[in-house]
Amino acid sequence: MAKDKKEDKEKKGLLDRAINAVTGRDEKQAAEEAEREAKVARAEAARIERQKQAREREAEAAEKKASEAEEKAKEAEKEAARAKAELAQMKRAEAIERSKKAREEQKKAEEAKKRVYVVKSGDSLSKIARDMLGDASRWPEIFEANKDKIKDPNLIHVGQELTIPSDEN
Repeated sequence: MAKDKKEDKEKKGLLDRAINAVTGRDEKQAAEEAEREAKVARAEAARIERQKQAREREAEAAEKKASEAEEKAKEAEKEAARAKAELAQMKRAEAIERSKKAREEQKKAEEAKKRVYVVKSGDSLSKIARDMLGDASRWPEIFEANKDKIKDPNLIHVGQELTIPSDEN
């Protein structure tokens, strides 16, 4: 019986070693598989992290572009406002200039009207010179300015339009 026990013990030892060998091999394979899976998981996590960082960089770049575009839009609005104000100022200046020219033209027209004298009954060049130029002795100036209309300074006709020279003498 002792022999049987010894054989049983040996068989059991062999069986245990075989079980341990198989178990060890299975555990080793399981550990290797777990290590491969962990490696794959780490690689996937790294890939996901890189993608996340890339998206963050893209988002930052897009935000920067949006900010720059907003700044450009503000600058464009300011430039448009400046241009509008400048245009309005130019239009005001042009309107003032046109108004000034119109007043000058009106003044010239009024002056021209004043400087044309229509001969009335009883007029003479000396009387017209006295009334229009303030000095009767200036009648030759009127005669010179109207030589195309007057042939004889002693002969002027009612209704005749005479140009009166400027009163600057």
